[in-house]
Amino acid sequence: MPIKEETLCYYERNAENFVKGTINADMEFNREKFIQRLPEHGSILDFGCGSGRDARVFLDLGYKVEAVDGCQQLCEMASVYTGISVRKMDFLELNEREKYDGIWACASILHLPYEELRAVLAKMAAALKENGVIYVSFKYGEFEGWRNGRYFTDMTEDGARRLVEECRGMSVEEIWVTADVREGRGDERWVNMVGRKNRSV
Repeated sequence: MPIKEETLCYYERNAENFVKGTINADMEFNREKFIQRLPEHGSILDFGCGSGRDARVFLDLGYKVEAVDGCQQLCEMASVYTGISVRKMDFLELNEREKYDGIWACASILHLPYEELRAVLAKMAAALKENGVIYVSFKYGEFEGWRNGRYFTDMTEDGARRLVEECRGMSVEEIWVTADVREGRGDERWVNMVGRKNRSV
């Protein structure tokens, strides 16, 4: 089975447990680093929204929010939780041009092989308005491959920087490392990054 389909099958099989384990995770610190760079009431794409946890916060703060996920069951659950229609979409299907002030990809595009990751980041850049920002997060490390039924591309600070700097028109604003905020996972680390679109691509 191809990488994408097998990873999505994992989420279809485990959607309820995944939502239970992530919906109350405290992401305020990371969200704040993202939204402080956005215009008031700006437009956000939650790119791989999972439970809808962050999309709902962005909505409550007055932002215009669209949310997508590759897993149909998560789309349905997130639609109920957020009150907006969450679309099922493959990351490579993103074809918007200069539409969003920010794209939030929290623990989502990390499931792509590196070459696909580069292609998707270019699509994210194209979908941003000029001076728009992206937030992405990856498990910390240099591993790429299968782990616990899903495909992962891990990143270090240098890897995350290189990924964005290889994307035409994008630059790195800030990179930071955090502990996993889920219960019992505090020994796991994540690399987080905000990038900015400097010119039209």
